[in-house]
Amino acid sequence: MSDGAAANPLRVRAFVALMGYRILTILSYQIVAVAVGWQVYQLTRDPLKLGLIGLAEVIPYFCAAPFAGYLVDHLPRRKLGMVACGGLAVTALILLAVSLHPTRSPLPLMYGAVALTGLVRSFLGPVYNALFGRVLVREQYTRGASFGSIVFQSGLVVGPAIGGALIAAGSTAFAYAAAAVFGIGAGLAVVSLKVTEPAPQMQRGPILSSIGEGIRFVFGHQILLGALALDMFAVLLGGAISLAPAFIHDVLDRGPEALGILRGAPALGAVLMGIWLARRPLERHAGRVLLGAVAGFGLCMIGFGLSKSFWLSAAILMVSGMCDGISVVLRSTIMQLSTPDDMRGRVSSINGIFVGSSNELGAFWAGSMARLLGLVPAVVVGGCLTLAVVATTARKAPRLRKLDLRDLR
Repeated sequence: MSDGAAANPLRVRAFVALMGYRILTILSYQIVAVAVGWQVYQLTRDPLKLGLIGLAEVIPYFCAAPFAGYLVDHLPRRKLGMVACGGLAVTALILLAVSLHPTRSPLPLMYGAVALTGLVRSFLGPVYNALFGRVLVREQYTRGASFGSIVFQSGLVVGPAIGGALIAAGSTAFAYAAAAVFGIGAGLAVVSLKVTEPAPQMQRGPILSSIGEGIRFVFGHQILLGALALDMFAVLLGGAISLAPAFIHDVLDRGPEALGILRGAPALGAVLMGIWLARRPLERHAGRVLLGAVAGFGLCMIGFGLSKSFWLSAAILMVSGMCDGISVVLRSTIMQLSTPDDMRGRVSSINGIFVGSSNELGAFWAGSMARLLGLVPAVVVGGCLTLAVVATTARKAPRLRKLDLRDLR
């Protein structure tokens, strides 16, 4: 590989194809998330029902994630990715049918479709991270993680915007149909990816023993464990975006187009930060920067909860996305540099349990706290708890606090 290719992952065709797979899966998932949230709140006007959307997704995710990681480490990764993308399309089609042919009690079927999304999503991250390690060399990981963050966050900007626009232009049915198309496109992208996969290494030992090996690796690595735990608790306690439909209706008095803007604002900030980090990769004082970014995220959540202006709220969420973008890039780089290739699927699944599921658990937490305390107090309390998590992590994980990425190469 030439020096130019080593410096720029975008010159690697397989990496570009992998980015196509990533953004299309995110678009499909995010459009469904916006449409389901809007439809459920229109039917119930109950923030707790929004929280139950997250709970419906996270339970099957938790159950499937360890086994998904095992399968990704031992079966063809592209084929598993194709099946998972097909699952995204099926979920959207189920919700499309519910939207076109409503029943007296549509919520159980909608929650069931969301549960299928959780099952499917348990494979998407491990497939991506395992293929990431095959298409790039270690010298490209930091910049590759930055580009991956740009693509990921771009999907989080565009997906909600598309979802909100389609709902406003027609109905939730339009949004679900678009999500199905993106899911199919993601499957085609991962199948077209040209990469040499490692030979299957089916172990003779029990599956649970293999899964336990991945768990022991993560819990024995203070830097990796600290980064995952920091992100998990910050998103769990401080994530207010799941309450966006309620804020739009009850605080900011806007419509579905505004919901798409509000949900996409954090990702827009993360995209801008990802572009910056792709040009100026972080290496020195990475641990301190990570802790500072998560603290900034908590402060933004407090500001969002107190804001009464739509555009101020969107600006605050954009800044929160910039802070989260730093966290995502650093956490992804730490995971890629720390994990052996034959364990990427299992470690990525554990990462998903820590981080990915925290969004859904955070949605349930936020909905429950909003029911108990009210919308604004729930978000402010969550931001304060996020600051407490940062202080605790800085004290309990000194190796993370002192981290320099060059020490992991």
